[in-house]
Amino acid sequence: MLSMLWILRTGKKLTATQIADSLEISVRTVYRYIDALCASGVPVVAESGHDGGIRILESFKETPLFFNSLEVKALVDAFKFAQGAGYPYTEELESALKKVENGLHEEQRHDLSHQSNGLDVISPSRLPSVVPLLRDLEQAAKDGLTVRITYRKANAEQDDGREVDPYGLAYDRNEWYAVAFCHRSQAVRTFRVDRITRLEPTEARFEKPERFSAAIYFRDQSEREREADGPLTVIRIEGEPDTLNAVCRHWHMRHYLTERTDREVRFLLDVPTMNKHLPMYLMTFGTAIRIREPLELKRRIQEVAYGIAKHYDEDSD
Repeated sequence: MLSMLWILRTGKKLTATQIADSLEISVRTVYRYIDALCASGVPVVAESGHDGGIRILESFKETPLFFNSLEVKALVDAFKFAQGAGYPYTEELESALKKVENGLHEEQRHDLSHQSNGLDVISPSRLPSVVPLLRDLEQAAKDGLTVRITYRKANAEQDDGREVDPYGLAYDRNEWYAVAFCHRSQAVRTFRVDRITRLEPTEARFEKPERFSAAIYFRDQSEREREADGPLTVIRIEGEPDTLNAVCRHWHMRHYLTERTDREVRFLLDVPTMNKHLPMYLMTFGTAIRIREPLELKRRIQEVAYGIAKHYDEDSD
């Protein structure tokens, strides 16, 4: 189709047979492509008669956008999600989206307006300083520049200054994190961006580890919380969809999710980690969930529940 467009943009008037021979396609396919080009806003004119032929009006200057209605809707919805997440380049993304919309013809714009007004993303409250911090951190990671930050930990009374090498950014559970090498601790650490109260570049430079991924780092951190390398066991939990959503959102458990349906989730986890962390965590859901496998986990939860009941029974005596 693009090849046919370039042929027609030469300004020559061609017959369907000439176009078909040039592109080695059928005349029927030529007419089908003409319909598609017209639907994309290209002013293709087909004239019959002795001097007739197919041509594009001289007013046409731009290459059309070969998007269907759902593809354009997906772009608009993606912008809404990016805006809701506090993506630092939403203005540029909005500008690009406007260029896309400007390339649509009137019917496509009307269809887009009709399809894209049914979805909204409610944004969490964020500090105004987060967006420029995200831009500065990303630029520092790109340029390999060490930055000096002032950071306030949760429940800390004073801010803490340190120099870090930003490796990348990650968006997790409605928060932005910077993964960086901390010069003071001499280790890679994560910093919540909204807790950075000040950032300034230094003249020092660094080299980011090859093929570093913030997502992989987060996953590896979760792996380090495991008690052992094995043996692994399948954990089956039943419950209502909303309750299972809460189970799967746990920062540690979500990395071991292997299967999910409306009424059941399955995890693959080593037995020592399961026995140490899951009984108390899963007890917080009460009777809203039911453990189907393994039997060992069900017995552990029974033991913990019995121990708690016995503790309060003794207090009543």
